[in-house]
Amino acid sequence: MKYPKEYLEEIKLRLKVSQVVGRTVKLKKRGKEFIGLSPFSNEKTPSFTVNDEKGFYHCFSSGEHGNIFDFIMKIKNYKFGEVVRTLAADAGMQPYRFTKLDEEKQNRWKIYKTVLEKYANFCIEELESKKYPEVIEYLQKRKITNKEIDFFKIGYASVDNNFYNKLKKEFSEKEIYSTGIYYFDEKKKKIVDRFRGRIIFPVKSLNGSIFAFGGRSLAKTTFAKYINSPETEFYKKGNNLYNINSAKEFRDESSEVFVVEGYMDVINLHKFGIKNVIANLGTAVTEKQADLIWRFFKNPIVCLDGDASGQKAAIRAAERLFPLMKPDCNIYFLKLPENLDPDSYINQEGKESFLNLAKNKIEILNFIWNSYFEEVENNNPYSLTLFEKKIRTLCNDVKDRTLAKYFLDNFIRKINELTPNVNFKKNSFTKFKKIINPLQQTKDTYKQRNKFEEKELKEFSILFLVFNNLDIFRKNIELISEINFSNNIVDEFKKKLIEYLLSEKFFDRKKLDIEDFEKKYKNVIEIIENNAPVKIICKDKNEEEIIIMFNEITSEIKKIDLKKKIESLENKVSLNLDENLYKELLTLRNQLKGG
Repeated sequence: MKYPKEYLEEIKLRLKVSQVVGRTVKLKKRGKEFIGLSPFSNEKTPSFTVNDEKGFYHCFSSGEHGNIFDFIMKIKNYKFGEVVRTLAADAGMQPYRFTKLDEEKQNRWKIYKTVLEKYANFCIEELESKKYPEVIEYLQKRKITNKEIDFFKIGYASVDNNFYNKLKKEFSEKEIYSTGIYYFDEKKKKIVDRFRGRIIFPVKSLNGSIFAFGGRSLAKTTFAKYINSPETEFYKKGNNLYNINSAKEFRDESSEVFVVEGYMDVINLHKFGIKNVIANLGTAVTEKQADLIWRFFKNPIVCLDGDASGQKAAIRAAERLFPLMKPDCNIYFLKLPENLDPDSYINQEGKESFLNLAKNKIEILNFIWNSYFEEVENNNPYSLTLFEKKIRTLCNDVKDRTLAKYFLDNFIRKINELTPNVNFKKNSFTKFKKIINPLQQTKDTYKQRNKFEEKELKEFSILFLVFNNLDIFRKNIELISEINFSNNIVDEFKKKLIEYLLSEKFFDRKKLDIEDFEKKYKNVIEIIENNAPVKIICKDKNEEEIIIMFNEITSEIKKIDLKKKIESLENKVSLNLDENLYKELLTLRNQLKGG
């Protein structure tokens, strides 16, 4: 007999692959993966990889691949039942005891799933029949393409459909009722299709089985515009997320996923190529949903409507999720412009605008602070007292006590900054310290530099060396001409700088004069002057030392590019598991080691 899917999933949720495999194989962390010598073959170069996020191991030398259950079966030669019992004990779970009830439940699930699949296919056929032009018109108005209709299996349940009679030929009334699609109307004394007159959105489980529906009414007189399947034996709203089955396949190095409110939000973002998007099925995000999200994505971004009710919902969501925070997971909030939801925003402004807006996401700690602080009267001690109590209560609810401590420290520090007079003695003459602090300028510079990537700062250093040593680089102009800079405007400036070096007008100059350049390049020069790390160490260096520094920095940039290629290839390998890709990956790694 099969173990219930939920029981096996719970074991996998509690035990990381690296944790199980690491008892047998010595693993080393490499980016988001672990690598070690294969337990399935004799090898000197590690080709055995483990990916906790994707929940599998793969051995390139032997081709072995699988999850934690497969690994123990192959290493210890256990039968599947023995493996499940062993890993359940490791996960702190009670051993599963099969009964006749389990067998009956398994049979009920098969029937349940079959009924839902048949109903979904019927609704798809109804939509494709073109008998309901008002439905097609509505979907077009919402800018839903045929491609998305096919992908999400969108259908339509007509008001007077008689599909129930077709189902009755194969299934009993009890079996049909158990799916939640139909119910008996006591007043009218007849069986009613819950989703009649609605566009149908199938909701799928993690493994892709349809186990619920959402429905959108087209009638203006309908009591509820959207309805969802009622909770059933196999479907619990608070445990599942719309499109999680598909979104989990589109994880990237950012480990981000957009958490939106409705079906249309998901579908339209997906249409624009944003496939890491899920919806919370009309419920407030629950603890189980949060755990499900974090299982696949470490940095979810909650996107709620830009109106007042949407923002109130956002702070309520933040308050519910804050106690669940974990050291290796985060949550961000994205505020949309007023009266726009993700669906309307992306259709109106496009993908690039939406992704640029997403850069303004706020992590939960700051989101809560900002939201609470809006209600505070700075000079009112009663208001500040309530504010601090609210913050302390919220932090006390955080389950991870170490994290709770640091969250509270962060908030209290901010509160102390709001009330400098109250904390005068504690802060030891704060104002005086601010005046004489010799590190302030360094701190400001550091904050500014943090805005740039490591590669950009190294590129700034290269250009800083050039325009402060024009005489040296006139003789070595090929060194700079070969470099392509990551930022377009900086690359344009490089070309102007080469022209400047070769110009007879400026041939005697040893140092660049900013006034010789137009405004947009002046801005570039100022950014480089202020942020190039090399300026601290390049004073009073001779020509040979300047060239050595230049070559070392260009070599470091090449390594950064190589690391990015390796990381990109590692992601491809983890998804594709192709032998040629792996060989290419090994070649790049050897190049990096060779320096």
